[in-house]
Amino acid sequence: MTVQSSGRYSVAAQEDRCAPRTKLTIPAQLRASGGRAFQTVVHDLSISGFSAAAINRMHPGQVCWVTLPGLGALQAEVIWWDNCQVGCAFAELLSPIVHDNIVSKHHSGGVYRSAC
Repeated sequence: MTVQSSGRYSVAAQEDRCAPRTKLTIPAQLRASGGRAFQTVVHDLSISGFSAAAINRMHPGQVCWVTLPGLGALQAEVIWWDNCQVGCAFAELLSPIVHDNIVSKHHSGGVYRSAC
């Protein structure tokens, strides 16, 4: 990712933090850079990121990969960790088509906007 495209992503990701996030319950795998993959549950998803269960502490800025059913590993960056929950931003925005496909399969009722 070039510096210029990285800057555009940062702006888009911040704007998309206000976009609707869908509450889900998706069994997945999460792996921090240099660590082993572990089973997790993704609790919400947007085109720019997700939150999931993470028993082990993860640190902001840490690179990780989430593997959702039917998809390859998606690179992300840890934004926050709090009380065994982690929030991550995708390295590249998730395609709206891919997002909608995941939501249609795993939607557990509830779309919300974060407080911006």
